[in-house]
Amino acid sequence: MVALPAPIQRMVDATNAADTETFLATFADDAYLVDWGREFHGRDGVARWNRSDNIGKHAHFEATACRQEADEQVVTLVVSGGGYNGTGDIRFTLEGDLISRMIIA
Repeated sequence: MVALPAPIQRMVDATNAADTETFLATFADDAYLVDWGREFHGRDGVARWNRSDNIGKHAHFEATACRQEADEQVVTLVVSGGGYNGTGDIRFTLEGDLISRMIIA
């Protein structure tokens, strides 16, 4: 098991448990999420993405690596479920105990 910063681990655990409330609580109020060029702003935007691409698609995450690059955490996730299935890096910027940016590219 890969050690992840606490906010990212909570986000992964919430996704895997299909716990939308906890998932959304891991993000800052003004969070910014990008999924292959599609931009989502604030918790409302993150909630839309969650419904259309994450818990709404029964996503499951397995972290296989985590590294620090400048002010970002880069986490390699194996994703499965009813949407995207595959492995890729997601870049996170943390603000205290919350995720302020999540970039999927």
